Amino acid sequence: MSNIEVRQITSRKQLKEFIKFRNDLYRDCEYAVPFLYSEEMATLDKNKNASFECCQTIYFMAYREGKPVGRIAGIINERANEAWKNNTVRFGWFDFVDDIEVSRSLLNAVEEWGHNKGMDVMAGPLGFTDMDREGMLIEGFDQLETMYTNYNYPYYADHMERLGGFEKDNDYKEYLIKVPEKIPEKFGKLSAMIEQRYNLHAHQLTRREILKEGYGRKIFDLLNITYKNLYGFSQLSERQIKQLVESYMRIADVNLISVIEDGNNPGKPVGFGVTFPSFSQALRKCNGNLWPLGWWEMLKVALWHRTEVVDLLLIGVLPEYRSKGVNALIFNKLIQQCQEYGFKIAEALPQMETNEGVQSQWQYLESIQHKRHRCYKKQLIKE
Repeated sequence: MSNIEVRQITSRKQLKEFIKFRNDLYRDCEYAVPFLYSEEMATLDKNKNASFECCQTIYFMAYREGKPVGRIAGIINERANEAWKNNTVRFGWFDFVDDIEVSRSLLNAVEEWGHNKGMDVMAGPLGFTDMDREGMLIEGFDQLETMYTNYNYPYYADHMERLGGFEKDNDYKEYLIKVPEKIPEKFGKLSAMIEQRYNLHAHQLTRREILKEGYGRKIFDLLNITYKNLYGFSQLSERQIKQLVESYMRIADVNLISVIEDGNNPGKPVGFGVTFPSFSQALRKCNGNLWPLGWWEMLKVALWHRTEVVDLLLIGVLPEYRSKGVNALIFNKLIQQCQEYGFKIAEALPQMETNEGVQSQWQYLESIQHKRHRCYKKQLIKE
């Protein structure tokens, strides 16, 4: 008989243990990056995360002889289920020691909870929304993690295969791209031609435009349009957008945001690219804690770009403009800024493997696919 005990997390003290478990599990892993404790707490706290307006959730931890050996979150995104016309319970924040009974017990706990809520499919790893980390790493175990993606040991995927009932639902590819010393000639000519032919231009945002004049909202409104058909996406609400603008756009380097406008419709963004300098090494130095001196490590990256890597977080182009080469304009502007800041490598974060439009841009640059994440699904048996 299994000696694994699965307990529901109900108190703030238990939630701290839930968050701490992952950092402890990966403390000696040279490729894992500790997540910021404060951000994890804010994401998982129903009083702080606007996503709880459309999500139900439950957290579990597994114990053996009183020692934590695994964790998992169960999430029902009602808005996503309505949009995709399904009854899916998501699992996320899924970490465990290499013991098949631990992973089985945790997944069974979420499955039972979802089944009792009327769900007939389980899928993950997924978060509340697309703004959270998605997918289980299945390629690239010798690559440094980013703060925006999941790292996991190779045995995770082995467990998913051994447990049975799970199948691939979606894969994400990630790329490492060398920042060129000069804009590739073909890239530059293409951008110039697009600007002239379609009257499309890069707009340099100001902090005031983002926070006071509604441009931060415009970007996420555009994201709602451009991401609506992507795997598992749920529309961001007014409250969610406000929270994202306040938490992320407020601290973003405006020079690392590329916005393309239609000159025939001033003030109308038709495409965007959002990048951040990589905080991976800084997080490893401070072990995910801002205090007492972690804030200094993070500040050195945010203000003075003390890293050679930049993370390409988000990119979106209105469907009617995709054939006009807006992607080229976005990357043309971002490459110039990366050169100015001295970044050597850009890490393009997860793109659906079917998103050939974005991936085709890398042909103009020196790039390699270095990671792959997978989401799994399982049909739940109805009684």
